[in-house]
Amino acid sequence: GMAYTMRGARDMKVFGIYPMLYSFFTRDNVLDRNAHRKQVNATIAAGSHGIAVGGLASECNKLSTEEKRQLLEWTLEDTAGRVPVSVTLTDNTLSGQQSAISHACEVGATWGVLQPPPVRGATTNELVDFFCQAASTSKIPLGIQNAPEYIGIGLDNQAMLDLAERAPRIQILKAEGPSPYISRLMEEVGHQFTVFNGRNGVELIDNLRAGCAGTIPGVECCDVQANIFDLWHAGDVTGATDHFKQVLPLLSFLMLTVDHLLCYGKRLAARRLQLGPVYDRGPSLPPDPANLATLDFWSNTLEPLPEN
Repeated sequence: GMAYTMRGARDMKVFGIYPMLYSFFTRDNVLDRNAHRKQVNATIAAGSHGIAVGGLASECNKLSTEEKRQLLEWTLEDTAGRVPVSVTLTDNTLSGQQSAISHACEVGATWGVLQPPPVRGATTNELVDFFCQAASTSKIPLGIQNAPEYIGIGLDNQAMLDLAERAPRIQILKAEGPSPYISRLMEEVGHQFTVFNGRNGVELIDNLRAGCAGTIPGVECCDVQANIFDLWHAGDVTGATDHFKQVLPLLSFLMLTVDHLLCYGKRLAARRLQLGPVYDRGPSLPPDPANLATLDFWSNTLEPLPEN
């Protein structure tokens, strides 16, 4: 059994590897229904403990509100209750976030993650107020994505504690940070939040050592990462660490920037899902032959993902 001391989230068993789904597009630049279904099924077959959708790796900044909702509905339909679904709710207005939360509640998402609106000059107090108001209408547990490196704005640890105090719905923290940051975060706010790290699982073992509940990586290595998580929790630290060492060069290459991940991580996911060509939705980073060769060098031993 997984023994986590989680407030509220404990009852939902929020833990493990929750791969962030990619948005696959057709040649006509619309969301690809069939590719999405294959991706969900393979991700579950690969041993993922949950599924995440709607975040930076889902290209939330290039999707319309309708498309974001469409992706969540497809994900829930395809998941069919087999694993919990976390949805990142990205809208820069209060009413927009509240409406995204209420849609997520209606269609059956397990938990939501709020991103701060990208207002670089906002004070911490304003952000805490914004999140409290957004969360006040939620019927599902919520997390906050703290990714100053990628979004340009974030909360310090004290602000997180204020938020936990004022908004009981906010129980999960999706951080995006290297090991020293995560260790300190766990020391200072770990008692109040269920903490996930992102960054494609580049720090997976250090996250587990620090007591994180899980990681939100990409789809392309989710089988290896789910296996590492399970080995670690079964007490096989050596096995978990050996598997991690095998994929770390690949994960490091993929996670150089979010745009780089969207180009190369998505192509690797498509290869392992046996999807055929990837159609990018511009503006996007064009694939470069040298980088494709690097991707191949570090990933050529990875088999196709299981289908069911």
